[in-house]
This record gives sequence, C-alpha cells and structure tokens, in this order.
Amino acid sequence: MHNSISIRAAFIIVIISILTAFLSGGLVLGIGLSNPEASQKIYTFISFIIGQGFMLLPLLLFLKLKNEPIIKTIRLNPIDLKTILFTTIFSIGIIILSDELDRIIQIFVPAPDYIVDLNDLLKPESLGGFILLFVAVAILAPLGEELLFRGFLQQFLEKHWKDVTRAVLITAFLFSMIHMNPYWFLQIYLLGVLLGFLSWKTNSVIPSLILHGLNNTMAMLISFSESNDNSFYLWHGHVAPWIILIAITITVYSFKNITKNHY
Repeated sequence: MHNSISIRAAFIIVIISILTAFLSGGLVLGIGLSNPEASQKIYTFISFIIGQGFMLLPLLLFLKLKNEPIIKTIRLNPIDLKTILFTTIFSIGIIILSDELDRIIQIFVPAPDYIVDLNDLLKPESLGGFILLFVAVAILAPLGEELLFRGFLQQFLEKHWKDVTRAVLITAFLFSMIHMNPYWFLQIYLLGVLLGFLSWKTNSVIPSLILHGLNNTMAMLISFSESNDNSFYLWHGHVAPWIILIAITITVYSFKNITKNHY
C-alpha cells in the first residue's frame, strides 16, 4: 500500500483537499454576503457543511486514479465494541481536562476579542441553524479531517518515515495550522497528538473520529452555555475538583484498556 504514492504527491493532495474545502465554503459564504437580506449565520453554517463535504473529494479521486484500496488507505478499519466503549470514556475524560486547561490558560492569556466575536457569530438563532451547525462541526468536520490527516497522511508518513512519533507530531502540527487560530494552537495541537495516537494504536480512524466528534460537540455546547459557578460541574470559574478527579481516573483507566487491547 502507498508504494505508488510519493511523499510529495501525498502532501500535494492534502494541500489541494484543504484548499478545496476553503474555496468551496468561501464561495457559499460569498453568495451569502452578496445577499444582505438572507440570514448570514445560515449561510455561514452552510458554507461549513459545503467546505467539509468537498474536503475529501480530491483525496478520494486521487486514490481512485491510483487504484489504491480506499478503505485501507484512509484507515477506515473496523474496531470492536470494547474499543469503542473505552475510546468514548477516554474522550469524556480528555474533554473535561482540556476544558480546565483552557480555563487555566485564560488566566494568563485572556481570550482575545476575535474569540469572543467568533462565539457570538456561531450561536444559532433557530433550531434549523443549530442542526446545520451540529452537522458541520460535530459530524462532517471530524469525518473530513480525520480521514484526511490521521487516515491518509499520518498513515502514509508512518510507513514512509518508519517513525510513528514523527508522523504523529508532524500531522498534528499541520492539523493545528489549518485551523488558523493562534490562541487555540496549543490545545488543538495536543488534541491532534491524542487523535494521532488513537489512530495509530488501534490502526483505525474510528477512535479518533469518536474523540474529535465528542470534543467538537462539547466545545460547541460549552460556548453556547452560560457559566454558572453554582453548578455541579464548575467551582470558582474552574472545573470542580471532584470532576477533575473523576476525569483523571476514567482517562487513565480507559487509556490502559485501549493500549492493553491493542499491543
């Protein structure tokens, strides 16, 4: 597998796929901006869907032309129910710990205005808008990005370089770069490393899809919710210590089971 693909071709097809996503989504957004009477948020959400939907098209066409086995080449291999369960538990723990990390970072580096404005821009004004945003952020974005980065690129680099660590770190770096968000670069990079580890360890993108999808879903819901220090989850503006303890416990427990089942 991948014998007929050079490293240059692999990176070029990834770049073309990313540009296709940006251009197709931007075209829809441009149509919305040219029509001031239309709901700009709806056009924004549709542009996300179109962009993510078109992201995989160049890659799939390329693999078809190369007569590569598509399912194996994008690492869409099946996994057992036990791995799905432990990956879900692991994802919940990681998402909670990531939320607290973000809150700690904001103490030293407060979120810039563009982050606040972005949260306001992405808040749906209707049920239809929420559904469109959910499809784009929680389903299509993880699907397109995981198949492109962890499924195709990382797997290719693992085999080409014979160095899993290097492949995971470089793929995570590129994954963080395409989000074009300096403030969240570190968090996205660390997430990319975890996604890469899961994909490599299980030889499937399904676990990384689970983590990515749940992470995006929770990030979306948290950005819409109002902070309430009287809640069970929060304590003085941070994730409550008892929640942190639970998150650490389930993260370690599930991580051990994932690694034990895939050695």
